Amino acid sequence: MTDAVDRAPAHVAASAVLRVGGRELDLARRFAVMAIVNRTPDSFYDRGRTDALDAAVRAGAAAFEAGADLVDVGGVKFAPGPPVPVDEEIERVVPVVRELAPLGPVSVDTFHPEVAVAAIDAGASVVNDTTGIHDPRMADVVADSDAAIVVAHSLAAPRTQLPLPHYDDVVGEVAAFLRERVALAEEHGIPRERIVVDPGHDLNKNTLQTLELTRRLDELGDLGLPLLVALSNKDFVGESLGRDRDDRVAGSLAAAVYCALHGARIVRVHNVRESVDALRMVEAILGWRQPVRLRHNLRPEGNG
Repeated sequence: MTDAVDRAPAHVAASAVLRVGGRELDLARRFAVMAIVNRTPDSFYDRGRTDALDAAVRAGAAAFEAGADLVDVGGVKFAPGPPVPVDEEIERVVPVVRELAPLGPVSVDTFHPEVAVAAIDAGASVVNDTTGIHDPRMADVVADSDAAIVVAHSLAAPRTQLPLPHYDDVVGEVAAFLRERVALAEEHGIPRERIVVDPGHDLNKNTLQTLELTRRLDELGDLGLPLLVALSNKDFVGESLGRDRDDRVAGSLAAAVYCALHGARIVRVHNVRESVDALRMVEAILGWRQPVRLRHNLRPEGNG
């Protein structure tokens, strides 16, 4: 399979091993699936389905069972809205993190350093900051731990609207923002092998801007860091296809596969089993993994 591997996309981070807590995630020839578990009553996709503690823990455990490499636990949705007190956010996410951490790497989706500290203490090995380290104290928190950080592109202050977002060159401006925030993370002591970048699909971007960002995703390979895409069931998928929120799985999978072939190494998803199958299939096509079984048009064993 060496020829297939040689023909594989070249958009692999300079360091293909991501350190998450005490574990190493080898992304050289594997796409990682990050499952989403929202412990919020008003979440974008599941609309409170996993708000209860037992439901959130069951969902996270099921995600690992379905093949997720990481589970991302959030207590506050990204969309604009009234602030959620830090203590309440901690109460939402920490018990879930504590229960799931023995099962595999757990990420906490937060922009509050205080929440990150509590989650890391409970076993989280990744901090997913969708505000691009809006608060520099977040970089200090991660630097003082062995957790990794996801640095996402978003321009507005946390949980506020950016009306009519404009970019002269959306890809160039996203890359410049991420480069600047990664430099900040490094200045605060976070090593590059614990940094992931996220271009922020739909975050302060309209559908045309997000489509262009996706189309030119491979240009972000110059950042030299593992690239995460969070595009599952988002509005750019719905608007592109004319599909409501509950009918965007096929479009999300198509976008995930496109991104995987153009530089993404981690895909953040709601529909875990479908996404795992799609990405494992891409790995098989690229020659990065062997099929689970081989029977079709092959001589049965023992009939030599």
